[in-house]
Amino acid sequence: MTAAPKLGFGSFSTPTKGVLIVFCDDRLAFGPATRKTLGRAADLVARAARAEGFKGKSGAALDLLLPEGLRAERLVVIGIGKAADFKPRDAVKLGGGAMGRVPKAAEDVTIFAELPAGALDPGQASELAQGVMLRAYSFDRYKTKRKDEDKASQKRFITITVGDVAAARKAYARREAVNGGVLLARDLVNEPANVLYPEEFARRVRALSKSGLDVEVLDVKAMKKLGMNALLGVGQGSARESRVVVMRWNGGKKGEAPVCFAGKGVCFDTGGISIKPAGSMEDMKGDMAGAACVTGLMKALAERKAKVNAVGLIGLVENMPDGNAQRPGDIVTSMSGQTIEIINTDAEGRLVLADVIWYAAGRFKPKFIVDLATLTGAIMVALGQDYAGMFANNDQLAERLSKVGEETGEKVWRMPLGPEYDKMIDSKFADMKNTGGSRWGGAITAAQFIKRFVDDKMPWAHLDIAGTGFDSRQNDVNRSWGSGWGVRLLDQLVAEYYEK
Repeated sequence: MTAAPKLGFGSFSTPTKGVLIVFCDDRLAFGPATRKTLGRAADLVARAARAEGFKGKSGAALDLLLPEGLRAERLVVIGIGKAADFKPRDAVKLGGGAMGRVPKAAEDVTIFAELPAGALDPGQASELAQGVMLRAYSFDRYKTKRKDEDKASQKRFITITVGDVAAARKAYARREAVNGGVLLARDLVNEPANVLYPEEFARRVRALSKSGLDVEVLDVKAMKKLGMNALLGVGQGSARESRVVVMRWNGGKKGEAPVCFAGKGVCFDTGGISIKPAGSMEDMKGDMAGAACVTGLMKALAERKAKVNAVGLIGLVENMPDGNAQRPGDIVTSMSGQTIEIINTDAEGRLVLADVIWYAAGRFKPKFIVDLATLTGAIMVALGQDYAGMFANNDQLAERLSKVGEETGEKVWRMPLGPEYDKMIDSKFADMKNTGGSRWGGAITAAQFIKRFVDDKMPWAHLDIAGTGFDSRQNDVNRSWGSGWGVRLLDQLVAEYYEK
């Protein structure tokens, strides 16, 4: 990715160079520190606003070169709309929007963390800074020709001016760690499959031991011994060996049950023998976005020293169609002992999760399990790309996920589970089949399949992130193909409900 700009906090003062970014409402009102800094330039803003038809609507911007009365070379005024409509959780989005207005060639940028009502509090200012840095990300590792503006962005320094510098820096420490997890997840999703295959993915996770994680890698021999035949069946057609990686963070009380997260990590998905159409198959390098999220989350928890015991597990495979590949009609015995008839080899992610979740529950006996997977196109038909589909066997866990989803903007929508859907995956020849066999309710039958590998007493939620994990809607805090979706959601879940 492009080198991230450097970011720091400072007191409100008039910048002597570069770009100054300030905020106003729909009345063109500024905060007191902003008004003092603008001085005579406030009249220039008013005249330019009339000429340009700028009315301070949310996200609208007024860009002025060499503003009279200021030593800054450029002034950008960004609207927030009605001041009463601004919510504290909007600060991240506000920072991303501000970063989106930074001229490409700018090296020195000052952003006033102040609204008409006054300076943002330290927490909101740190969230604004978080939005700035999330928006600044881009993945251009494989571009060999650098433009001048790319070089400028590598030298860029962004100053967030605040009322209490020390408090803002302290509040930002956690957001900075979370950002590191999000950006790692984005990097992993954006990498091509010839670079990031299961063994390489596992190697990169091992490197996170320097962040304080305990990392364990299960190879094919270990998985065979455990009986992970559902997962191994998916990867048997690939020249790349499968892996399961276990990450542990022990920040809570010794012996206390951990929280648990599991991710689907299909590093490339051709569909196997049930091969996908050629159109957009290149996107299937992102079919490991669930595993990327779990990896980024565990990095974030470790680097912010979360006061919780947590375990993250990822199942890493490639789904390829060679002569050794799994066939439709094959029957495999999962680690749980339940048998599965393979109807469609392109319904592979649920097979990976079946063994990983069973293993996680048996070994770690966690407080809950949340799994994430780019599992079905059906969830995109139902929800589009603004919400992830959530399936849960526990109302409390579901309600908590919904709440933190609204707080972070990584929103989830609860979908149904029920015996009527469960019957759709009964098999004539085995305990179950891996698809419902029809177009109807595909995301639900996939969740019902995973549920068969979860004890009903274990709180569990399945997040189908097919619409949000990659090639999702671009927004104020993300312009990347790989979104890193889920890291902020799950970090907030842990912080709000499970840390002591």
